[in-house]
Amino acid sequence: MWFESWDQIIRVLIIGLVSYAALVALLRATGKRTLSQLNAFDFIVTVALGSTLATILLSTDVSFAQGLTALVLLASLQLVVAVMSARWPRIRSLVTAKPVALVLGGQLQTDELRRNRLTEAEVRQAIRTTGSGDLANIGAVILETNGTLSVIPTDQIGSGSALDEVTNWPGAGRP
Repeated sequence: MWFESWDQIIRVLIIGLVSYAALVALLRATGKRTLSQLNAFDFIVTVALGSTLATILLSTDVSFAQGLTALVLLASLQLVVAVMSARWPRIRSLVTAKPVALVLGGQLQTDELRRNRLTEAEVRQAIRTTGSGDLANIGAVILETNGTLSVIPTDQIGSGSALDEVTNWPGAGRP
């Protein structure tokens, strides 16, 4: 249980070193998005990459070549989906959630909170972290595609052009 053989330890060290180097090279080749702030799709790929790396390291049933093939496959699929979603909005809508306003003009959007399984307390906390103590001074709180909350004070909303793709923004979809 505590120790079986030096061969297994040496295998983990060698395969770990080579796998780690291969994963770093692969992530550099596929671009910054693979490790950027994650939407649900990117998160799934990242978890799958970690799980695959752990399997390569610890399972003697999986050869290094098989593991490396799995890593390349996952990273390649993520890259293909990222490129396709950047070019075609229909694909993007399949793999990425749309941002949604949880506060509009200082008013909590309770239907959106419920739909997105958030509480008023979580939104109020996000507002407080920006240094604001008054909901009336908040023009919008947006639940972004990566799960973060963007808080925009009323005096910073401007024309709202950065909010055009937000699902329930009053000016969404305008030309």
